[in-house]
Amino acid sequence: MPQIHTVSRLASMILHLNAVAMGEKKADMVLKNCSLVNVYTHEIIPKTQVAVLKDRIAYVGPDASHTVGTTTAILDIEDKFLTPGFADPHTHIDQFMTPSELAKKSLLCGTTSLFSDPIDIVSVCGFKGLKEFVRISSKLPIRIFNVAPGGIPVDSKFSHGKALSIAEEKSAIKLDGIVGLGEVFSWTKVTSRDSITMKKLSNMLENDCIINGHTAGASDKKLNAYIASGIFSCHEPIDYEQVMERLRLGMWVMMREGSIRRDLKNIIPKILLNRPYLDRLMFCSDGLDPEDIDKFGHIDHCVREAVKLGVDAVDAIAMATKNCFDYYRMGNNLGGIAPGKLADMLVFDDLEKLKPRKVFVGGRLVASNGSIVTTIPSPKIPKWIKNTVKLSKISENDFDIKNKGQSAIANTIDMETEIITKLGTAELSTENGKVKASDSADIWKVAAFDRVYGSGRRAVGFLKNFGADVGAFASTWSFHENDLIVIGSSDTDMAFAANHLIKSQGGMVVVKDGKVLSSLPLPVAGIVSTSSFDDVAQKFATVNSTLVERGCLFARPHLIPLFLPFLALPSVRILHSGIVDVKKRSIIPPIQ
Repeated sequence: MPQIHTVSRLASMILHLNAVAMGEKKADMVLKNCSLVNVYTHEIIPKTQVAVLKDRIAYVGPDASHTVGTTTAILDIEDKFLTPGFADPHTHIDQFMTPSELAKKSLLCGTTSLFSDPIDIVSVCGFKGLKEFVRISSKLPIRIFNVAPGGIPVDSKFSHGKALSIAEEKSAIKLDGIVGLGEVFSWTKVTSRDSITMKKLSNMLENDCIINGHTAGASDKKLNAYIASGIFSCHEPIDYEQVMERLRLGMWVMMREGSIRRDLKNIIPKILLNRPYLDRLMFCSDGLDPEDIDKFGHIDHCVREAVKLGVDAVDAIAMATKNCFDYYRMGNNLGGIAPGKLADMLVFDDLEKLKPRKVFVGGRLVASNGSIVTTIPSPKIPKWIKNTVKLSKISENDFDIKNKGQSAIANTIDMETEIITKLGTAELSTENGKVKASDSADIWKVAAFDRVYGSGRRAVGFLKNFGADVGAFASTWSFHENDLIVIGSSDTDMAFAANHLIKSQGGMVVVKDGKVLSSLPLPVAGIVSTSSFDDVAQKFATVNSTLVERGCLFARPHLIPLFLPFLALPSVRILHSGIVDVKKRSIIPPIQ
């Protein structure tokens, strides 16, 4: 259990809780006139009273007066709704802002527990980075549970992100707040019984740990083999049929509604039509950018959307609370409002708008009327984790693609969406022995630099369908490989953008004619800011809006460098080691 200052163990509290329930010891706090949303019986029980001792609930019933003493704080809920705190069972919080800054927004949304898969902090900084991330996630007024990332390397032939060894995973699960193995998204490694993968799964199962799944594209015998290997959840189903196939095989399904994908509208209507058991369904975000948290919220948004789509409010709240903790085998401590449970509770005026009036974590009031009312410490970030862009100064010559002829047939990475690519070709002119990009054909140069190991390695190719009137767009945040990615129409601006990020030790930057149009510094491992949530949100929005307003063909341009090296999706990717045909698992030359 992560340390929220101090978290009591039920074993050490049973005598005291028992005595309060019997009226022989007095409670620290009593909530009265609660319309209790009971996720165990699917009831809303009016005029309920709840007595809390330290961080746990001692009594739930019609009359807690026997638990009231001279020092007991009494809070009249005035018939408003009392629910358990919401949980996000699968998210990536090693993005954009520190956990302490994220906590401020998540708590205001009623999300009191986060299950974090810090895959990118590990891919940059290894086991040392995981330990540091666990440290800075602790002692916050929000519960942050972490997993040891299970998704790296994506493809051992090409991936170069850092990964945990089996010995390090064994050490990781001994860390406070580590609950198991993160999403195992290279499911072909499981179905082909890759020896290292199977050893990692066996180790987790032997230590009674949860293993999270990622089964996009798997079905029938492959899905059966994956589940039979001890992986019992998935957040990848995008429609009712995929959800049902997994539920029928005993899986828990996390329905995703986040910044990368929004799947509820494709799942919920048929769920309501066919009415399967709902006790293995949860909501998850799979990661949120600051603009989306500001605009939509967190798990509260998932609950609202589900209710709008027709889900009964109590069912939706159970998916956001009880089901999550049942999956993680934490139901004795969290997930409902009942004796013995940790007092993570939300107060709502209504079950439609679902805006928390009050938020309690462990019996402590942490948010009230839209404001944080507790101290949220900002842990000190060590210098070493802010020094991960290990590159010498880059020149415009580093973007050269040489050719002896007057023209060349280039292999292009064609953007179909911000995420999906395909292989294309284009005839490009050569000038002074160097192949040029083409503004008229919307063909750009794209480069990937090793910024983690300091090897100096790089790959340069061509990208089609970007569209923005800028000289360069660069980012150090790229999923699981963490190369410095630079897209540009001007070699000079590309070098300027890259050097800007070397100086700032990470982030995103848009450049035109040697001037910075917008930027978001991300100095912590090149992927996280040290600034406030509001500052990060404003700069993030400005980076995207700058590109969109200048003609970028896609609504969320920041996703392009993020996914360009991502080997788990089709069809062509670029890493510092080369341009990769994902399906053929081969290197593609930039020109034919």
